[in-house]
Amino acid sequence: NSRGTTSLLKDSISFTEVSASGLYEGHDLLRRGFMSVKNELLPSHPLELTEKNFQLNQDKTNFATLRNIQGIHAPLKLQMEFRAVKQVQRLPFLHSSNIAMDILRGNDECIGFEDILNDPSQSEVMGEPHMMMEHKLGLL
Repeated sequence: NSRGTTSLLKDSISFTEVSASGLYEGHDLLRRGFMSVKNELLPSHPLELTEKNFQLNQDKTNFATLRNIQGIHAPLKLQMEFRAVKQVQRLPFLHSSNIAMDILRGNDECIGFEDILNDPSQSEVMGEPHMMMEHKLGLL
């Protein structure tokens, strides 16, 4: 009964356990950097999560207000514009200022921490351009 054995083999070993990107994959040092215990810790202060999600919460509030004032079409149009602006990017190894997103949000005339001292998450680390493009296109 060949049909029974193939289904038995198919059920006993899952593909994710055997593949390189499965459960037993090693840490990719070139793309992800060194592993740090600090990244896996819980937030040190209760307000830290609120600060990390500030822009998302601000957008939700603005969309709700806009919906109450102008109707459902206004936040939908603005969300489509946000999505279109997010798709236009530079190459992965070049820093982008996202000026179009700042203009849509109304932050183009505001001076913030990231304008003077830079955002810590956008450190100036230059990687190998070819490797970064292959990773973005899913060739690696």
